Amino acid sequence: MKRQELIDQVKNEYANIASSKSQQHFHQTTTESSPEAYYENLLSAVITEISKGAFDHCRSGIEIVNTVAADKGLLSEWR
Repeated sequence: MKRQELIDQVKNEYANIASSKSQQHFHQTTTESSPEAYYENLLSAVITEISKGAFDHCRSGIEIVNTVAADKGLLSEWR
């Protein structure tokens, strides 16, 4: 799959996830100010890695989202 297609799919996945999280639940599980801010930062780090070819083995955006959810250590720019 082409990298731009993966980026587009990942953007959609994170947008859906961010909009489905309640503010209360989110504040109980992270220190970020909002789900949107958290997923914006995460998306930026994932796009960087996709652009570098780190996820060329993945077949879909959801596969990348699930892989990152299991191990954020894969992201060189994740804080």
